[in-house]
Amino acid sequence: MTTSTARPVALITGASTGIGAIYADRLARRGYDLILVARNQSRLEKVADIIKESTGADVSVIAADLGLREELRQVEALLRREDSPISLLVNNAGFGSVFPLLNANVDEMEQMIDLNVTALTRLTYAAVPGFVARGNGAIINISSIVAISTNVLNDVYNASKAYVLNFTQSLHHQLADKGVKVQAVLPGATATEFWDVAGTNTTNLPQDWVMSAEAMVDASLRGFDQGEVVTIPPLQDGDKWLAYDAARVELSGLFANKTPGPRYL
Repeated sequence: MTTSTARPVALITGASTGIGAIYADRLARRGYDLILVARNQSRLEKVADIIKESTGADVSVIAADLGLREELRQVEALLRREDSPISLLVNNAGFGSVFPLLNANVDEMEQMIDLNVTALTRLTYAAVPGFVARGNGAIINISSIVAISTNVLNDVYNASKAYVLNFTQSLHHQLADKGVKVQAVLPGATATEFWDVAGTNTTNLPQDWVMSAEAMVDASLRGFDQGEVVTIPPLQDGDKWLAYDAARVELSGLFANKTPGPRYL
């Protein structure tokens, strides 16, 4: 694997299709060289070839299943290298489910946690020390609107995406003054293969809910450019999120009491 150090380098997980592949295209057009990670070697190579030809970017691929410990560790090692050229990590790999607890397979739920939560966390922990040492870097974590709208889809999937949102907000608190930028992206229903894996199809959803993956990524990158810590592409009025988050911060300031609330006495 070789990458040019003349341009910034982005590592994107889940990059063989859908949202990850579009991030790869858009970032290459912004001047990034790329390292693309996913399980499917042939799909990765196809995406890489298209981007190389259309943008001139240097694109490397790593076929790895991030749900498997040894393969995850290989990507971690790349991010931990002292001479790593990577300055942007896009944690996009993940999968979901539409099945409730009584119809879900707990082994599959564990695999979901391994990928959606554990892999994302370990890759972030691998990348951040180098970013801080160099005083420059960014992490984009793909969450979901189900981090807030917890009454839809699958319970474990919803919880995994709530973790991503909370994790990102905490990272921002820790890293904002260290030159490291973080963003959580909360897509709504997006037209990708995600739904086929999850157990349904976007044709089963109201079509005025379904955003194209291209529009979702383009909106998310505009949010990134604007310095948003949380970007919710389908939310029409951004002030609604600001009010919601301000209420959360205000509430969190009311927890420092040594006695229970009167309703519990």
